[in-house]
Amino acid sequence: MARGRASTFDATREQILDQAARLFAAQGYPGTSMNQVAEACAVSKPTLYHYVRDKHELLAQICETHVLELATLVAEVDVQGQAQGLSPEQRLRLLITRFMQAYGRSQNQHRVLTEDVKFLNDEDQARLKAIEREVVDAFANAIVAARPALQAAKLHKPVTMLLFGMINWTFTWLKPDGELSYDSVAPMVADLFFGGLGAVATEAASAPDAKAHHALHTP
Repeated sequence: MARGRASTFDATREQILDQAARLFAAQGYPGTSMNQVAEACAVSKPTLYHYVRDKHELLAQICETHVLELATLVAEVDVQGQAQGLSPEQRLRLLITRFMQAYGRSQNQHRVLTEDVKFLNDEDQARLKAIEREVVDAFANAIVAARPALQAAKLHKPVTMLLFGMINWTFTWLKPDGELSYDSVAPMVADLFFGGLGAVATEAASAPDAKAHHALHTP
């Protein structure tokens, strides 16, 4: 009879992914060994391989867990927006705030997604991009709800990319021990975005659809 998983399996695996993300973020994926991951987790290397097949699976799981968290967040904001009767602007502001907070909690994971995803195989990258596309489409739809004219002008996807450009790269300058936090920067991002959203000219504008599936990890 096959032995079932220990009750602590998921918690231990999550700890391994967290430690691996910290190392990958600090040293890069190529510069980190499985020996270092095992040492950081205070487990033997054979024990480490009980939880993950290899270093590639570590990277894939770090990235996928992060983008799935963002997808879940989008769904939660949608439910909350409907339940509370939020206006389109309120819903989009909430979406921006929740994303910034998630990035603050997962700075290592987000850095790994943006910098090391290129080391994944084509199948894993395609799976991640499919999830990312859903997330970006949700943002684009929220932006259209706030300013419908952007869709007719085919500017809703480019404007979405500009928004992600503001929030995706905060980890490069917003330090955990700095004067500003992700919570304090979130309303600044929303204010900047909405301050400019109404100024975008839509008359006689026609922009090609942007490739949304790259928005979460490509500058």
